[in-house]
Amino acid sequence: MKTIAVIGAGTMGNGIAHTFAQSGFTVKLIDVSEKSLDKGMATIAANLERMLSKGTITQEDVVRTITNIITYTDIKDGVVGVDLVVEAATENIELKLNIFRQLNESCSHNTILATNTSSISITQIGAVVAHPERVIGMHFMNPVPIMKLVEIIRGYNTSDEVTKIIMNLSEKLGKTPVEVNDYPGFVANRILMPMLNEAIETLYNKVAGVYEIDTVMKLGMGHPMGPLQLADFIGLDVCLAILNVMYDGFKNPKYAPCPLLVNMVRAGKLGVKSGEGFYDYSESKKAEKISKQFLSA
Repeated sequence: MKTIAVIGAGTMGNGIAHTFAQSGFTVKLIDVSEKSLDKGMATIAANLERMLSKGTITQEDVVRTITNIITYTDIKDGVVGVDLVVEAATENIELKLNIFRQLNESCSHNTILATNTSSISITQIGAVVAHPERVIGMHFMNPVPIMKLVEIIRGYNTSDEVTKIIMNLSEKLGKTPVEVNDYPGFVANRILMPMLNEAIETLYNKVAGVYEIDTVMKLGMGHPMGPLQLADFIGLDVCLAILNVMYDGFKNPKYAPCPLLVNMVRAGKLGVKSGEGFYDYSESKKAEKISKQFLSA
C-alpha cells in the first residue's frame, strides 16, 4: 500500500493526510473547496514547523511530508490509482453516503474504503457500495499527528483480510489500533459523549459553574482537560450530532442531548471553531475566559 486518498481537508482530514505523508505515503488530499485545501495545507505546514522547532523532526522531514501531498478538488480525479481512501468529511450521514456512492463509481473494487466517522454505522455506509467487505472505520483522534489511538470499526460485512490490513497499516503509522464492533458511538464516543452531556446537564441545572465543573474533573479525576473545555475543542455541533446518532440508534433517553447543548448549537456557539462556546476564544484559543452567559452560573 503506497498511495492514499483523504477526502476532506478540515481538522481531521488534514491531520490524517499529514500523518500518512510523514510516514512516507503518497497522499491525495481531496476537498471540493480550493480555499479549504489551501487552509488545510497551511495547517499541515504550521504543525510541521512546530514539530521542527521542538526537535521531533528534521527540515528534510518537513520538505518530504509536504512534497508527498497532492491536492484535488474532484473525487473522481483524486482517487485514480489509490490503494486506500479515508473519508474525513463532516459528520453527516447523507453527505457520507453520497461520497461513498461516488467512490463506488470511481474506485477499483480492490480499493479499501475507510471512513473516519466517530459514530455513524459502518454497515450503513458499506451498504451503498459494491463489495461492502472492503468498507471499514478508521476513527483517528484529534490532533491526529499526536494522538496514538485509532479505533478500527468492523461493519457487519467487513472482511477479516481488510481488518488485518488496516490494523497493520495503523501500526506502520506509529498508532495503536483497537478493533471494535459496529454499534452507535463505537467505544470512544459511547463512553465520552454521555460524560460531556452530563457535564452540560450539571451546568444547565445550576449545580456548579463552568470553571467549577472543569476544575473538579481535572483535579479530582485527573483529566487533562475539563469536559466543557473538551466539548468546545471537539465542537458542540459535533457533540450534538454524535449524541443524536446514539439516541436514534439505542432509543435510550440517557443519550438524549441536553437542551442547553441544542440551544447553543442553534445559536452558533460551537466552541473553539466559532470563537465561543462555554469559553470565550476571541482573544486566545486557550480556555481561559468563561463566556459571558455563564459568568453568573
